[in-house]
Amino acid sequence: MSEHYPHIRLYSTVGGKPFLYIRESVSITFYMKHSHQEVVQDVMRSLDMYRRAVGSHALNWYADPYTGDWDELNDKGWAYLRREMLEEPATSIRLSELPSTSGYDFIYRGRLLDVYGLDATSAVSFFLPTEYMEEHGPGRVRELALELAAALPLNSGHAGLCFNFPESVLGTLDAISDLSFRHPGLDIPGVHFTSLSIGTAVNGVHWLNFLGQPVLRELEGAAGLRARLRSPGTTVQELNGERVVVTLGAWPEAGDTELGHTLPAYRELARVLEPWLHLGCFSQESLRRWERRFLD
Repeated sequence: MSEHYPHIRLYSTVGGKPFLYIRESVSITFYMKHSHQEVVQDVMRSLDMYRRAVGSHALNWYADPYTGDWDELNDKGWAYLRREMLEEPATSIRLSELPSTSGYDFIYRGRLLDVYGLDATSAVSFFLPTEYMEEHGPGRVRELALELAAALPLNSGHAGLCFNFPESVLGTLDAISDLSFRHPGLDIPGVHFTSLSIGTAVNGVHWLNFLGQPVLRELEGAAGLRARLRSPGTTVQELNGERVVVTLGAWPEAGDTELGHTLPAYRELARVLEPWLHLGCFSQESLRRWERRFLD
């Protein structure tokens, strides 16, 4: 176990063989209030940046956008995905290191906002195994997140620790219920559903918190944020395009409520952002309580 987060490896059995289906990871996620064809070129550039950072070997499989079946990500697969992204009005892309194990992953939901409604967004997530951060350091992960953010017309975004698991696997939320309350700094990602309703709101509090318009303007800009945030290690950095990133310490922290590690810097930012937080997207009472873990 790292001093900053737990080592989580939960296995399931399919066809008599065990496979890893839940682990701790780092996610970098951005929400964009734009339709797919307005952002597709930016998303493709950001994917190229991610691949350069993690190596061309990291993504080897893709899920067919229409059947969900996994296929090898060879030259033919890349050509197919490129046509899909450039020619379709909306699309859903998932790339992975291995189809049965979470590690390096890329998820993109390119929406047609005229169809999905005013609060829908296009969204993109980049996942890193924590081993990448251990090898390269949290500074490199933060640098990569900033590079990706600069390439995208984001309204909000975040980077930090999360449970990494296939969203389609049933029973996953039950399996991590106790862990999610014990380690509040571990996010439960759900970019597919969140991107349908987040609009220009903010999806919780994380290690890195990217704030764009209109939330930043309503917070009175970077100066307004700095005046409200007093926790040691919290920084507010201005970015191009009237955006900021709020960083909560040198490392992402999972916290541990059983040991009294309640992440006060995360709680402070949650109180500041509460009017703009995207809450209430879960129907289960326990998950609604989890969404408010830094507020109650």
